[in-house]
Amino acid sequence: QVQLVESGGGLQRAGGSLRLSCAASGRTFTIYAMGWFRQAPGKEREFVAALRWSGGASYYANSVKGRFTMSKDNAKNTVYLQMNSLKPEDSAVYSCAARTYYSDNYDRDYNYWGQGTQVTVSS
Repeated sequence: QVQLVESGGGLQRAGGSLRLSCAASGRTFTIYAMGWFRQAPGKEREFVAALRWSGGASYYANSVKGRFTMSKDNAKNTVYLQMNSLKPEDSAVYSCAARTYYSDNYDRDYNYWGQGTQVTVSS
């Protein structure tokens, strides 16, 4: 089992920045990849960013590419999502996810989820 706890959400003005954190615990040695997803009211959950736990390339949705950066601190078993140049359309509940098996798809197939943290961007 892997437990995920997000933090760092809040209210920010358009153009501002926020950094989300996701702390993993439990059987973290089984994690293959981690991702960030978001869901706005009335919309489906959408992929935001992902990376391999062991290192290597990171992956981003086109809507956040160049503005958001996902990183990790293996010593703390924590991943981060640095969000810059925020837009009102970035407002959503952001959730981190972990996958404990290999998959070619970084935008799906996650088997552990955090509870989510609210991000609200005002215009």
